[in-house]
Amino acid sequence: MSSRGWPAALSEARLHVVSGKGGTGKTTVAAALALALASGGRRTLLVEVEGRQGIAQLFDTAPLPYEERRIAIAPGGGEVRALAVDAEAALLEYFELFYRLGMAGRTLRRMGAVEFATTLAPGLRDVLLTGKVKECVNRRDGDGNPVYDAVVLDAPPTGRVVSFLDVTKAMADLARTGPIHSQAEGVVQVLHSPLTAVHLVTLLEDLPVTETLETVDELTLAGFPVGAVIVNRERRQWLPDRSVAAAAGGRVDSGRIRAGLASAGIDLSADVIDGLVAETVEHAVRVHGEGAALARLEEATAVLRLELPDLVEGVDLGSLYELAESLAEQGVGRPVPSEEVP
Repeated sequence: MSSRGWPAALSEARLHVVSGKGGTGKTTVAAALALALASGGRRTLLVEVEGRQGIAQLFDTAPLPYEERRIAIAPGGGEVRALAVDAEAALLEYFELFYRLGMAGRTLRRMGAVEFATTLAPGLRDVLLTGKVKECVNRRDGDGNPVYDAVVLDAPPTGRVVSFLDVTKAMADLARTGPIHSQAEGVVQVLHSPLTAVHLVTLLEDLPVTETLETVDELTLAGFPVGAVIVNRERRQWLPDRSVAAAAGGRVDSGRIRAGLASAGIDLSADVIDGLVAETVEHAVRVHGEGAALARLEEATAVLRLELPDLVEGVDLGSLYELAESLAEQGVGRPVPSEEVP
């Protein structure tokens, strides 16, 4: 695995699907990726489909309606728009587009028929959501150019992302002909093409890494293009490499610490020294565990790896720009020649 550069193939992708185990920060990473891809005067659309309004919270704005709204200006004059896709609204839009049932569709909504339909056929919900995303990717302006340079989808967690994207299976029991079938086929064509890249967010912890590696295999088996593994919340290492294993095993010389502090003119009590030792051991245990998790990633897959730093003070709008800058520094949106990518 390499963290060098953003391959040219990923620069050709216009749909960037972001998934990750719950708690890894996939929505934050999706937002930072949208900002990075919008830099230099480009336009991106950030889409969420889980009804959590996570994008609105990140950008400190009002809950998003079912319409595309500008939520941020990117470095270099680009812009990020956002859309919260609601399955019910997407179904009503579908009725209007294919059957001209605008008024009837609203009546169905009041009757609860829309919820009934998507509950009866759960696959239909995913077809509607991914169908709207596909429409945004394929949309053209009056000159025939894509309206969006990139669409970033904050997708469901890794435990469900493959079934969410695999609309072919979702449609098997729904429709074999007609507009719904055609809609699904259009989604399949986009999701299985070079237009799409699926990125997985992980922490350097055992369970997220395990789930990430399993999902890489599942995506590959299902024929979805895997983009990058994004290691989130990477924390600094304060100990020299040679000291990590010993400290993780509890072998910390408190007398040496006391002597070192004394030589610097710092006299601390035994309790404080003991606290420093405990913190050192805790830090070493974490570093040792993260090193093992990173080794598993490097040994198990050749997928591109990107890293994002740990934000000690939490995530706000300013830190989103910091994360976007970190991604840009690693080449996101700026391809390297193919011969430079191992």
